[in-house]
Amino acid sequence: MGSGDATRPVRAVVFDYGGVLTTSSRAALHAWMDQEGIRPETFSAAIKEWLSRTAPPGTPIHRLETGELSAEEFNRTLAQRLRTLDGGPVAPDGLLQRMFARMVSEPAMLDLVRALRAGGVRTALLSNSWGNDYPWDLLDGLFDVAVISADVRLRKPDPRIYRLVLDRLDLPAEQAVLVDDGAPNVEAAERLGMRAVLHTGAAETRARLAQLVPGAVPQGKES
Repeated sequence: MGSGDATRPVRAVVFDYGGVLTTSSRAALHAWMDQEGIRPETFSAAIKEWLSRTAPPGTPIHRLETGELSAEEFNRTLAQRLRTLDGGPVAPDGLLQRMFARMVSEPAMLDLVRALRAGGVRTALLSNSWGNDYPWDLLDGLFDVAVISADVRLRKPDPRIYRLVLDRLDLPAEQAVLVDDGAPNVEAAERLGMRAVLHTGAAETRARLAQLVPGAVPQGKES
Protein backbone atom coordinates (compact mmCIF):
# COMPACT_ATOMS: atom_id res chain seq x y z
CA MET A 1 0.00 0.00 0.00
CA GLY A 2 1.28 3.47 -0.68
CA SER A 3 2.05 6.02 -3.33
CA GLY A 4 4.67 8.60 -4.14
CA ASP A 5 8.05 8.14 -5.78
CA ALA A 6 9.13 4.67 -4.64
CA THR A 7 12.64 5.30 -5.97
CA ARG A 8 13.34 7.91 -3.29
CA PRO A 9 14.56 6.49 0.02
CA VAL A 10 12.34 6.72 3.09
CA ARG A 11 13.95 8.97 5.67
CA ALA A 12 11.10 9.27 8.19
CA VAL A 13 8.15 7.28 9.50
CA VAL A 14 5.19 9.18 10.95
CA PHE A 15 3.10 7.28 13.50
CA ASP A 16 -0.47 7.77 14.65
CA TYR A 17 -0.98 7.21 18.38
CA GLY A 18 -4.32 5.66 19.40
CA GLY A 19 -4.79 2.22 17.89
CA VAL A 20 -1.24 2.19 16.47
CA LEU A 21 1.15 2.79 19.35
CA THR A 22 -1.53 1.46 21.69
CA THR A 23 -3.71 -1.58 21.92
CA SER A 24 -6.91 -1.52 19.89
CA SER A 25 -9.12 1.50 20.51
CA ARG A 26 -12.08 -0.45 19.17
CA ALA A 27 -11.56 -3.21 21.73
CA ALA A 28 -11.27 -0.63 24.50
CA LEU A 29 -14.53 0.98 23.45
CA HIS A 30 -16.37 -2.34 23.30
CA ALA A 31 -15.11 -3.24 26.79
CA TRP A 32 -16.25 0.14 28.12
CA MET A 33 -19.73 -0.27 26.64
CA ASP A 34 -19.99 -3.78 28.06
CA GLN A 35 -18.93 -2.69 31.52
CA GLU A 36 -21.28 0.29 31.69
CA GLY A 37 -24.16 -1.45 29.93
CA ILE A 38 -24.37 1.12 27.16
CA ARG A 39 -26.58 0.47 24.17
CA PRO A 40 -24.02 0.13 21.34
CA GLU A 41 -26.36 1.58 18.73
CA THR A 42 -26.55 4.90 20.59
CA PHE A 43 -22.76 5.21 20.52
CA SER A 44 -22.47 4.01 16.91
CA ALA A 45 -25.06 6.54 15.75
CA ALA A 46 -23.13 9.43 17.31
CA ILE A 47 -19.81 8.26 15.87
CA LYS A 48 -21.29 7.82 12.40
CA GLU A 49 -22.85 11.28 12.49
CA TRP A 50 -19.73 12.97 13.85
CA LEU A 51 -16.80 11.05 12.34
CA SER A 52 -17.85 9.28 9.13
CA ARG A 53 -16.54 10.28 5.72
CA THR A 54 -19.81 12.14 5.09
CA ALA A 55 -19.85 14.01 8.43
CA PRO A 56 -20.17 17.79 7.94
CA PRO A 57 -17.34 20.03 9.11
CA GLY A 58 -17.38 21.15 12.72
CA THR A 59 -18.93 18.13 14.44
CA PRO A 60 -18.29 17.71 18.19
CA ILE A 61 -15.51 15.20 17.45
CA HIS A 62 -13.88 17.52 14.91
CA ARG A 63 -13.96 20.37 17.43
CA LEU A 64 -12.63 18.12 20.19
CA GLU A 65 -9.72 17.07 17.99
CA THR A 66 -8.84 20.65 17.08
CA GLY A 67 -9.08 21.89 20.65
CA GLU A 68 -12.14 24.04 20.05
CA LEU A 69 -14.26 21.89 22.39
CA SER A 70 -12.99 20.93 25.83
CA ALA A 71 -13.06 17.35 27.01
CA GLU A 72 -15.65 18.30 29.63
CA GLU A 73 -17.93 19.86 27.01
CA PHE A 74 -17.54 16.86 24.75
CA ASN A 75 -18.31 14.50 27.61
CA ARG A 76 -21.59 16.30 28.23
CA THR A 77 -22.47 16.37 24.52
CA LEU A 78 -21.75 12.68 24.00
CA ALA A 79 -23.45 11.61 27.23
CA GLN A 80 -26.67 13.21 25.99
CA ARG A 81 -26.59 10.88 22.98
CA LEU A 82 -25.99 7.69 24.96
CA ARG A 83 -28.39 5.40 26.79
CA THR A 84 -27.86 2.33 28.91
CA LEU A 85 -29.49 -1.01 28.16
CA ASP A 86 -32.27 -0.20 30.63
CA GLY A 87 -32.86 3.20 29.02
CA GLY A 88 -31.07 5.24 31.67
CA PRO A 89 -28.60 8.12 31.20
CA VAL A 90 -24.81 7.83 31.08
CA ALA A 91 -22.74 9.88 33.53
CA PRO A 92 -20.77 12.57 31.68
CA ASP A 93 -18.03 13.10 34.27
CA GLY A 94 -14.81 11.45 33.13
CA LEU A 95 -16.54 9.87 30.13
CA LEU A 96 -13.56 10.06 27.76
CA GLN A 97 -11.24 8.65 30.39
CA ARG A 98 -13.62 5.75 31.01
CA MET A 99 -13.99 5.11 27.29
CA PHE A 100 -10.28 4.62 26.76
CA ALA A 101 -9.26 3.24 30.15
CA ARG A 102 -8.35 -0.13 28.62
CA MET A 103 -6.31 1.32 25.75
CA VAL A 104 -2.67 0.97 26.80
CA SER A 105 0.69 1.32 25.08
CA GLU A 106 1.67 -1.49 22.69
CA PRO A 107 5.25 -2.59 23.51
CA ALA A 108 5.81 -4.19 20.09
CA MET A 109 5.09 -0.89 18.34
CA LEU A 110 7.26 1.14 20.68
CA ASP A 111 10.06 -1.34 19.99
CA LEU A 112 9.49 -0.81 16.27
CA VAL A 113 9.92 2.95 16.68
CA ARG A 114 13.16 2.33 18.56
CA ALA A 115 14.38 -0.06 15.85
CA LEU A 116 13.75 2.52 13.15
CA ARG A 117 15.64 5.18 15.07
CA ALA A 118 18.52 2.79 15.66
CA GLY A 119 18.53 2.15 11.92
CA GLY A 120 18.94 5.85 11.17
CA VAL A 121 15.31 6.61 10.26
CA ARG A 122 13.67 9.72 11.68
CA THR A 123 10.35 9.32 13.47
CA ALA A 124 7.35 11.57 14.14
CA LEU A 125 4.11 11.37 16.08
CA LEU A 126 0.94 12.71 14.41
CA SER A 127 -2.17 12.27 16.53
CA ASN A 128 -5.75 13.48 16.54
CA SER A 129 -6.25 14.10 20.24
CA TRP A 130 -9.48 13.27 22.03
CA GLY A 131 -8.57 15.37 25.03
CA ASN A 132 -6.36 12.55 26.23
CA ASP A 133 -3.13 12.67 28.18
CA TYR A 134 -0.23 11.13 26.29
CA PRO A 135 2.24 8.95 28.25
CA TRP A 136 5.18 11.20 27.57
CA ASP A 137 7.24 9.26 30.10
CA LEU A 138 7.13 6.37 27.60
CA LEU A 139 7.19 8.45 24.42
CA ASP A 140 9.89 10.94 25.37
CA GLY A 141 12.93 10.53 23.15
CA LEU A 142 11.16 8.35 20.58
CA PHE A 143 10.25 11.09 18.11
CA ASP A 144 12.06 13.89 16.33
CA VAL A 145 8.73 15.69 15.88
CA ALA A 146 5.38 15.43 17.69
CA VAL A 147 2.27 17.10 16.30
CA ILE A 148 -0.94 16.86 18.33
CA SER A 149 -4.11 18.06 16.62
CA ALA A 150 -5.44 20.12 19.52
CA ASP A 151 -2.12 21.98 19.80
CA VAL A 152 -2.03 23.04 16.15
CA ARG A 153 -5.81 23.43 15.59
CA LEU A 154 -5.72 21.03 12.66
CA ARG A 155 -6.78 17.40 12.37
CA LYS A 156 -6.21 14.47 10.05
CA PRO A 157 -7.15 14.08 7.23
CA ASP A 158 -6.70 17.83 6.59
CA PRO A 159 -3.67 17.99 4.26
CA ARG A 160 -2.33 20.97 6.16
CA ILE A 161 -1.47 18.87 9.22
CA TYR A 162 0.56 16.46 7.07
CA ARG A 163 2.41 19.38 5.48
CA LEU A 164 3.13 20.73 8.95
CA VAL A 165 4.74 17.46 10.01
CA LEU A 166 6.74 17.30 6.79
CA ASP A 167 7.88 20.91 7.23
CA ARG A 168 9.05 20.17 10.76
CA LEU A 169 10.89 17.10 9.51
CA ASP A 170 12.25 19.20 6.64
CA LEU A 171 11.45 16.41 4.20
CA PRO A 172 9.43 16.07 0.99
CA ALA A 173 6.34 13.88 1.13
CA GLU A 174 8.01 11.21 -0.99
CA GLN A 175 10.58 10.51 1.73
CA ALA A 176 8.07 9.90 4.53
CA VAL A 177 5.72 7.04 5.44
CA LEU A 178 2.55 7.38 7.52
CA VAL A 179 1.42 4.51 9.76
CA ASP A 180 -2.23 4.99 10.75
CA ASP A 181 -5.22 2.78 11.53
CA GLY A 182 -7.69 5.13 9.81
CA ALA A 183 -8.23 4.57 6.08
CA PRO A 184 -9.20 8.22 5.37
CA ASN A 185 -5.98 9.37 7.04
CA VAL A 186 -3.90 6.94 5.00
CA GLU A 187 -5.59 7.99 1.77
CA ALA A 188 -5.01 11.68 2.50
CA ALA A 189 -1.31 11.04 3.08
CA GLU A 190 -1.04 9.13 -0.18
CA ARG A 191 -2.70 11.97 -2.08
CA LEU A 192 0.09 14.23 -0.87
CA GLY A 193 2.71 11.80 -2.17
CA MET A 194 3.59 10.10 1.10
CA ARG A 195 3.79 6.35 1.30
CA ALA A 196 1.44 4.86 3.88
CA VAL A 197 0.69 1.74 5.88
CA LEU A 198 -2.84 0.99 7.10
CA HIS A 199 -2.08 -0.46 10.52
CA THR A 200 -3.90 -3.65 11.47
CA GLY A 201 -1.33 -5.15 13.83
CA ALA A 202 2.28 -4.89 14.97
CA ALA A 203 3.55 -7.86 12.96
CA GLU A 204 1.97 -6.70 9.70
CA THR A 205 3.21 -3.14 10.11
CA ARG A 206 6.72 -4.30 10.96
CA ALA A 207 6.78 -6.48 7.84
CA ARG A 208 5.56 -3.64 5.62
CA LEU A 209 8.08 -1.17 7.03
CA ALA A 210 10.84 -3.73 6.55
CA GLN A 211 9.97 -3.58 2.85
CA LEU A 212 9.75 0.21 2.72
CA VAL A 213 12.86 0.89 4.81
CA PRO A 214 15.27 -1.95 3.94
CA GLY A 215 17.87 -2.64 6.59
CA ALA A 216 16.31 -0.40 9.26
CA VAL A 217 13.86 -2.93 10.72
CA PRO A 218 15.10 -6.28 12.04
CA GLN A 219 12.80 -8.93 10.63
CA GLY A 220 11.17 -11.73 12.55
CA LYS A 221 10.84 -9.71 15.75
CA GLU A 222 7.57 -8.36 17.13
CA SER A 223 8.43 -7.19 20.60
